[in-house]
Amino acid sequence: MPEVKNEHIKAILAIVPEKPGCYQYFDEKGTIIYVGKAKNLKRRVHSYFNKEQDSNKTKVLVKQIRDIKYIVVDTEEDALLLENNLIKQYRPRYNVLLKDDKTYPCIVIKNEYFPRVFQTRNIIKDGSKYYGPFSSVFMAKTMLQMLRELFPLRTCKLPLTPESIANGNYKVCLEYHIKRCLGPCQGLQTREDYDKNIRIIKEILKGNIAQVSNYLYEEMQQLASNLKFEEAQKIKEKYDIIENYRGKSTIVNHSLTNIDVFSFDETDSSAYINYLHVNNGSIVQGYTFEYKKRLDEAKEELLGLAITEMRTRFNSLAREVIVPFLPDVDMSSTVTFTIPLKGDKRKLLDLSKQNVKQYKLDQLKQAEKLNPEQRTTRVLTTMQHDLQLHALPVHIECFDNSNIQGTNPVASCVVFKMAKPSKKDYRHFHIKTVVGPDDFASMNEVVYRRYRRLLDEEEPLPQLIVIDGGKGQLNAAVDALRSLDLIGKIAIIGIAKRLEELYYPDDPIPLVLDKNSETLKVIQRLRDEAHRFGITFHRSLRSKKQVLSELDSIKGIGEKTKVALLSHFKSVKRIREADQEEIWKVVGVAKGNLVIAGLKQASDKIKESKEK
Repeated sequence: MPEVKNEHIKAILAIVPEKPGCYQYFDEKGTIIYVGKAKNLKRRVHSYFNKEQDSNKTKVLVKQIRDIKYIVVDTEEDALLLENNLIKQYRPRYNVLLKDDKTYPCIVIKNEYFPRVFQTRNIIKDGSKYYGPFSSVFMAKTMLQMLRELFPLRTCKLPLTPESIANGNYKVCLEYHIKRCLGPCQGLQTREDYDKNIRIIKEILKGNIAQVSNYLYEEMQQLASNLKFEEAQKIKEKYDIIENYRGKSTIVNHSLTNIDVFSFDETDSSAYINYLHVNNGSIVQGYTFEYKKRLDEAKEELLGLAITEMRTRFNSLAREVIVPFLPDVDMSSTVTFTIPLKGDKRKLLDLSKQNVKQYKLDQLKQAEKLNPEQRTTRVLTTMQHDLQLHALPVHIECFDNSNIQGTNPVASCVVFKMAKPSKKDYRHFHIKTVVGPDDFASMNEVVYRRYRRLLDEEEPLPQLIVIDGGKGQLNAAVDALRSLDLIGKIAIIGIAKRLEELYYPDDPIPLVLDKNSETLKVIQRLRDEAHRFGITFHRSLRSKKQVLSELDSIKGIGEKTKVALLSHFKSVKRIREADQEEIWKVVGVAKGNLVIAGLKQASDKIKESKEK
């Protein structure tokens, strides 16, 4: 696998999102040398750098890449359309496909007396309605086929007018006889009936599938209730076709021409702005950037500054600017600001917001990779806010009990410092004062012992204690803290396993955090680590007890002798089966004889108990 030596490229590769979109490669002069599309940006962009390239052209391209930028979209089709626009705009050196002046196909509803509906690549401003573009000819043809299955439409180029139809200038063609057209050229279909179909087609092409489906469903039900089952069946066939149709592209509607789109996001120290320029219904420019805040500037002021700067940089003369809120800038004489609530303009604003949020996330990830403490501080601050703590939870301790059928009861305490495990501070506890499997009493004992010792040794106390368990275990731990006069000095919560809800002392209603919450993930990691640590200790105790029990009962055999025997023979069974000479070689004659006699005596006792 080739090594990426450019640190700037490495940093970008680490944060590229797994979303559809377009990527742009820049050379050392800042010139775009390649534009590509991807269903998964991360996987596609990484493929240029994490494997040897077979193509010489690709090898040369990769060597010249000095910067990478990308634009996130909703679907692979959107990425294809955006790639087409970007290649036409910048004509990168290494792009071959889509570099000519061809455009992707649209479907047009002509501005005619009986409108024709057909596929075209040429957009003529004659009042006709254009829908698309579609990402391939196949998709456009599939859409047209569906529309013609739904509604019989004329395909001829006859210049139909009320006068020519009334005069009988035309005759029906084969399309009429095979029932693909209802003969409007001879007045066999009224304009009202034809326009009704055209209105539904427009809604379908605009993506208003639910509205059309509801209309057809109601019509089908009405016909069925009137016992017109054959007509209802025809409507049902149309309804089924509509239900199988899926979506439309985000980048649509050629009536959206020469429009700027801005979106805004921010942190305490930075403001992020995304700029899109839309022409003929497609995005032709996209740029996201960051302002470092110097003072406590208002978001309206920052957005106004960005609009002025971007329109100057890109020489934009757009008369309409779509924004999420009104900026603090006076451009009323040249620009109209729009805050859309729905429709195609709202979708463009949402796409811009998606890009600015992704850029913000990428910048935060990049900064956190360069400075891991920044992420830690952010996570701890989030925990303090989510859990309503008085202090930042820099030091957290979590307790868990472990016993199986009441045997070898133990407990574990794991310690996280700065949201990371501090394994040298982990502690195991043998339960000393509790008889039998009593989780509540065991929890009370270990919490008391832990903090009694910290107080006695004047060691620092944690800011947060997490108890693995529900209200019962939490109350037992709280009683222990109360006896040490630590209530109010250390925050304490319990996490229940069933729904991962968090319990507070004296509060019957638990806190339920979002499953993707960073706070919950840290607490779950604490709980899982305490459980793992406790189970490991418990298994170790049981294993030692089972393996060493027979050797422990032999008088005169100490720890060193047992270790020597088990190191050589690996198990008590093998010691029992070994020759006495081999045992003598390991521990000597005297102790060897004690071991042989002791194991024989233990075996005899087992036999006697079985016979009884």
